[in-house]
Amino acid sequence: MLDSDSWVSIGQSVLFWLLMSIGLWRVTGKLAFKRRWMVWLPGLRFYALGASVDMPREGAICGGLELLTFILDVITTDNMNEKLLLALSLLALVLLVFIYVYSIRIYMRLTRVFGMRKLWIILFLIAEWLPLLIIGFGKRFQPKNTSFTEDWEAGTAPAKLEGTEEENVRALKNEGLSFEIRDRTVSSFGKKQYLLKDIAIDIPNGSFVLLLGGSGSGKTTLVNAIIGYEKANATVKLNGSDIYRDYGQMKYRIGFVPQKNLMRGTDTVMHTVNDSARLRMPKSLTGSQRKSKTQEVMELLGLSAGSDGLVSKKSGGQLRRISIAMELVTDPELFVLDEPDSGLDGVISREIFTKLRAIADEGKIVIAITHTPDRVIDLFDKVIVLGRDSGRVGRLAFYGSPQEAREFFGKDTMEEIVMSVNRKEEGGEGLADECIERYARLAARAEGGAAS
Repeated sequence: MLDSDSWVSIGQSVLFWLLMSIGLWRVTGKLAFKRRWMVWLPGLRFYALGASVDMPREGAICGGLELLTFILDVITTDNMNEKLLLALSLLALVLLVFIYVYSIRIYMRLTRVFGMRKLWIILFLIAEWLPLLIIGFGKRFQPKNTSFTEDWEAGTAPAKLEGTEEENVRALKNEGLSFEIRDRTVSSFGKKQYLLKDIAIDIPNGSFVLLLGGSGSGKTTLVNAIIGYEKANATVKLNGSDIYRDYGQMKYRIGFVPQKNLMRGTDTVMHTVNDSARLRMPKSLTGSQRKSKTQEVMELLGLSAGSDGLVSKKSGGQLRRISIAMELVTDPELFVLDEPDSGLDGVISREIFTKLRAIADEGKIVIAITHTPDRVIDLFDKVIVLGRDSGRVGRLAFYGSPQEAREFFGKDTMEEIVMSVNRKEEGGEGLADECIERYARLAARAEGGAAS
């Protein structure tokens, strides 16, 4: 039987739990969080609060730790072995410390969202249920920044745009890169988010393609879907071969250069490129064939002179060329680069893109992302423009030549084109939906004419 002190302790715990849950219910309601039922469950309540202020990771960690603490409290009894009881008590103490750390991060964000002074954190530390009730029921406490809830809802409901909802199965071409991405989604705690939707493109061999779009439009997501690194609900063919179905073989026909240079500074340039050749090239090739290809790539990219020097001693432009050489040595049919000119000045940047133009001229398909497109736009054959629709989903706003892009958008520069499809809150013109619909109609007419 429980004594009177135990019943009082249980009553206090239940009361504080109830007060905190009520406060969380009111606060998450003000933040337009749709899964408010989570606030009544151990673990999930912290996730609900964290997610409502765009901190789902911190909320999930805090909630998981709270759930573990709750389980430890249930299984711990006075009848346990002393050593085991001490170990469980110490573990619970450690978990509580981490809960405080992550919960304070969330409460700090909460105070910023409601425009409150940082001193409120002291009250959260003393009795966290009290400030939650004050914020939840206080009429003067209203969110000052709604972008947190907008980010939470981003991509959950793609915009219904005219001409983009066709159900026709598109025939992919057997030459060049041909793909149809129906959608690319992610799921988190039962919430389905669309990252990309309705993107179908045919790129001929020998093309140098610029991938444009504002921040969050899905450029890197599209690249990852095309090369098979992160598969989408899609069909992707490279010269007639299905990249997804035959990924084991196809990955050797694709080169990808990420934003960051991934190489050891203590190796020489030649050693770095040779290592990549040994790892990536088919085992059927002889040593002399690998050496010949490596030298050819080094000469093309201007790396032969100083090839015995250490990677750590090379300039930014040289490092980017080494990164390109590490992928190009495998002789890929599709070559994708994510900001190959990141951090480089105009002269070095143009030198890099001129080399890429030469690679495309060999019959390969080269796709590049860059945030400074206008200084090298004359080197590109095609432009892909992605825009986020009103549901915050990446969609195809245009595909064609740079001159056709200027005419379609009525802009003189690529940077102006990007701004036209950017949201108004981001300093853009907010024309993404209009451009996506207009291009969908244009593409449908062009495909209908080609079929006839």
